[in-house]
Amino acid sequence: MLDVRGLRKVYEGSGRTVEAVRDLTFSVAAGELVCLVGPSGCGKTTLLKCMSGLLAPTGGEVLLDGRRVTGPPPGMAFVFQEYGRSLFPWMRVGQNVELPLKQKGMAKERRRALVADALESVGLADAAKAYPWQLSGGMQQRVAIARALAYEPQVLLMDEPFAAVDAQTRADLEDLVRRLWRERGITVLFVTHDIDEAVYLGERVVVLSASPTVVQEELVVDLPVERDQLNTRVQPRFAELRTRVYEQIQAAKRGSVSAAPGAPGAGVEKE
Repeated sequence: MLDVRGLRKVYEGSGRTVEAVRDLTFSVAAGELVCLVGPSGCGKTTLLKCMSGLLAPTGGEVLLDGRRVTGPPPGMAFVFQEYGRSLFPWMRVGQNVELPLKQKGMAKERRRALVADALESVGLADAAKAYPWQLSGGMQQRVAIARALAYEPQVLLMDEPFAAVDAQTRADLEDLVRRLWRERGITVLFVTHDIDEAVYLGERVVVLSASPTVVQEELVVDLPVERDQLNTRVQPRFAELRTRVYEQIQAAKRGSVSAAPGAPGAGVEKE
């Protein structure tokens, strides 16, 4: 569904050149939920902006269902970290969710049905007439997710969407994403700096190197599909996977490849 091939992004200005992303290649299968993690400042947001067509790459390409992304594609939706900036405070919740559907030129009856379904899916069926500023931070992020769902995307990109909410709300929103992913079969690429969140949410975790960014490791999360905050996080396998991702991020900071003990390439420095 989503292919990143040799992606490179260089920023130039003020007499300096910064290579943010270097030769980045990975793919996301249709219906897969993949989490991206990496050291701070490794270019995760730059990568998502290139993938969504919001930023032109310097080299390489991004393909959505086999077609090259050259601008924001119709089959993709984006949920940002700063939900407060992505919602219009002077518009009611229902109007915020409906706005992208109007831009599609969709009939009013169909728009209303999609808005109602999306708000119900995120537990905000009674909030359509409220203003965003009347809701808590967690509820505002649910509105942003509902707006993305109503758009009926093939692919949903999420850029650290729960970084600004409290721990209890974050846990609820993680479970919401897992449920919506399973119910709707959307392909999800979820960027996070939280290792536990990446392992809990993802079917696969892609670990990025320090900038300039390449793929450090891709890890299959072989946990049960049914997950919950209490039991999943205390499983020995969860701890093993979390440790492995942490080791890889630390290796990325050092600029080395840290393979599993006894595995080929263990302790080999990256060229």
